[in-house]
Amino acid sequence: MTEHPLPGALVSSGWLAAHLGEPGLVVVDGSWYLPAAGRDPRAEYRAGHLPGAVFWDLDELSDRSTALPHMLAPPDELARQIAALGIGDGDRVVAYDGSGTNLSAPRIWWTLRVAGHQAAAVLDGGIGRWRAEARPLEAGEVRRPSARFTARFESAWVRSEPDLLATLKSGAAQLLDARSRGRFQGIEAEPRPGLRGGHIPGAKNLPFNELVGPDGTMLPREEIRLRYAAAGVDLDRPVICSCGSGVTACALALGLEVLGHREHAVYDGSWAEWGRVGGPQIER
Repeated sequence: MTEHPLPGALVSSGWLAAHLGEPGLVVVDGSWYLPAAGRDPRAEYRAGHLPGAVFWDLDELSDRSTALPHMLAPPDELARQIAALGIGDGDRVVAYDGSGTNLSAPRIWWTLRVAGHQAAAVLDGGIGRWRAEARPLEAGEVRRPSARFTARFESAWVRSEPDLLATLKSGAAQLLDARSRGRFQGIEAEPRPGLRGGHIPGAKNLPFNELVGPDGTMLPREEIRLRYAAAGVDLDRPVICSCGSGVTACALALGLEVLGHREHAVYDGSWAEWGRVGGPQIER
């Protein structure tokens, strides 16, 4: 079978259905939910997933040396984790989730890009769209043979707390928060205990779920552009995206990528780090 390059950072269900089963194409279920959602992503995966899809556990495939949730592992460990899923240097990867809002699949896309793997994309509409079109699913676990994956850490895609503190002084980039408006304003409780309410000083707010339509697919490009503009984002300047724990921030990064914006990064620790008691200054 002929291998076809990914059409971009976002692929349609029709494209994936047409190319499913090609050599070098790996499908990943990256579903993840906050505990309050009452959903078990691995159990849902076992009950029904896209044919051949492997399960990427955001909590397990992370830096286990920190108490911060699902932080990026060091490059060597990250490469080992990705290789263990059966993803190799030459593979094309399409990630999806079951949220209907692009909650966690963009984190898989972003992680691969940080690791220097360019051939990564997100399935537009996720498994919800796939099901709505009556496309095939399979049950159980899929385990691919371990592959060879070489991490080429792309530091431009990720930011740390010291980076953010430096940015606040220099004004070199815009800060964009993907959390709900209530959490951003500090009037809605954080889902994780021990965190203050509010946001990073000077940050703007664009809830990640406002980039998708009722069917879970991303809005047309011009509508996405208008959402960023309404949030006060200058698309001619660099953007650092944050959220509660570095997951939904990746949905904002994906939206920027779809628009052709290339100077964007994700603050990996996000509010789980910045919002801690005794942490840096906040605004409300």
